[in-house]
Amino acid sequence: MLTQNTSNPNTMELTIHHHGTPHTYHLSSDATLQDLSTTLSSTLHIPIENQKLLIAPKPGMQKHPFPPTRLDTILQLDSPRFKITLLGTPAKEIDNLNVEGEETKRKLEARAAARAAAAAKLTTSRRAGGIHTLGESKESYTFHRLLPLSYLPNPDRSLQFLARLRDDPGIRAAMAKHRFSVPLLTEMNPAEHTTSESRTLGLNRNQGEVIELRLRTDAYDGYRDYRTIRKTLCHELAHCVFSEHDRNFWDLTGLIEKEVERADWKHGGQSVSGEEFYNPGDWEGVQEDGLVIDEKGWTGGSFVLGGY
Repeated sequence: MLTQNTSNPNTMELTIHHHGTPHTYHLSSDATLQDLSTTLSSTLHIPIENQKLLIAPKPGMQKHPFPPTRLDTILQLDSPRFKITLLGTPAKEIDNLNVEGEETKRKLEARAAARAAAAAKLTTSRRAGGIHTLGESKESYTFHRLLPLSYLPNPDRSLQFLARLRDDPGIRAAMAKHRFSVPLLTEMNPAEHTTSESRTLGLNRNQGEVIELRLRTDAYDGYRDYRTIRKTLCHELAHCVFSEHDRNFWDLTGLIEKEVERADWKHGGQSVSGEEFYNPGDWEGVQEDGLVIDEKGWTGGSFVLGGY
């Protein structure tokens, strides 16, 4: 909401919505997008580079770097749909999540070291004679943490959805076979991954450090088809091995999809048609309709939840 300050015509009152909470600001009448971004950074402590402004009905999503465009030239104040929503995570929350990520990484490294030590001990025991067995736990190959977005409606339902994916018999079998161990499975905020040209369905950050999935409908009034989301998850799991969408990647994705279907005993474990379950051309058609499975595997650097 934007109103003219009658007591001071040189200022305007602007309401910004963040995580469902309205914040009111008084800005100069000639304030720009850059000015607004700087104000939000100083008051809500959200770094400018992490901010996205969803301005409805137009001009839509605005991202860093923000242009020096005057607000009064782009805001459609007479529209009943007028609203400005800030997308971004405060620096303190990002720091807390990064600390949690480092702790998860440390635990996984310690677990891997313990397994290596046990395997070395087993080898030594076999050389000394006798019969010894050491079963590798399939529980190591899973999603070790589930994270719904608490600021979106009904986060408990998203958590149940993520748990269903984690515990899916087909997913569990495929992850155990390929030894996929993913520290974090989380949901994707549709608004942060939607533009006028495309809608991203999934992301794999740093080859398996974090996998994000688009669970919700664009209007946040429901959830997308489970089997379609599971298909996207198979695609993202393949990015744990291959970053580029090359022939090796497509072959692995197809293999994982067939393994998931075959091991899904809850739904019979077989396709009705008996045909292969995956065809790269299927995704090409999806992309033409504005749906993008992902932007290839994100590799290198460090993952920062809330970053761009």
